[in-house]
Amino acid sequence: MSNNLLAIGAVVGVSLISLVGVIPLVVSKRLRSWVLFLVSFSVGALLGDVFLHIVPEMAEAGGIERGAEYILLGMLISFIIEKLIHWRHCHTLPDDKHEHCHDHHHHIGIMNLFADGLHNFIDGTLIAASFLVDTQVGIATTIAVGLHEIPQEIGDFAVLLHSGFTKKKAILFNMLSACSAIVGAIAVLFLQSVIPVAESVLLPIAAGNFLYIAGVDLIPELHKETRISNSMIQLLSIIGGIGVMYALKFIEIA
Repeated sequence: MSNNLLAIGAVVGVSLISLVGVIPLVVSKRLRSWVLFLVSFSVGALLGDVFLHIVPEMAEAGGIERGAEYILLGMLISFIIEKLIHWRHCHTLPDDKHEHCHDHHHHIGIMNLFADGLHNFIDGTLIAASFLVDTQVGIATTIAVGLHEIPQEIGDFAVLLHSGFTKKKAILFNMLSACSAIVGAIAVLFLQSVIPVAESVLLPIAAGNFLYIAGVDLIPELHKETRISNSMIQLLSIIGGIGVMYALKFIEIA
């Protein structure tokens, strides 16, 4: 199977993760604690993908110096996007302790959908670019993005409900927003034949994006948990995420 087909399949799979937003409707409130542990695992996976897959790939291609500049650009782009649309990710279910995150989206659910769609479009471009560089890097990037999408989609679904969307409409529009990732992937696969920028530009930008998500969006959420026992579980979850990325280095992928 060609890497192009693998890339499309991976992006479709990640897009389907938007359906996990319905989980809070059928699972008890204990889900809140599990989401935080999943966020911890996502941190490890994102950082592991950057430092165990993307950066070594850049070094092997001999573009580490210019790549470092694009990593910085990727972080700046992530910051600008969030500022322009006055939005940031919610990685916890709404409750009294995190009501600030909920209220941030309260005024208009459409803004949340637009922001989520833009974010998913970028995810699609980065996943496709990683597959164009190397299948192993593509799979690692898909796992890292997918893990991050689960808590994000749960939070986004809750935001839509709070903004006045019915459950059916929230599911439908969240899914449509997720499909923008497929558009992003197709755009990269099409443009790659004209302007080959997957390895030299998009891969380091992906690294910057992942560093921003892990450091700005996810880790601050983890710091809200101050109990020693849960903090230790979070640390082990981060190590587990890194471990998965490390294990992928030793799996031969055709």
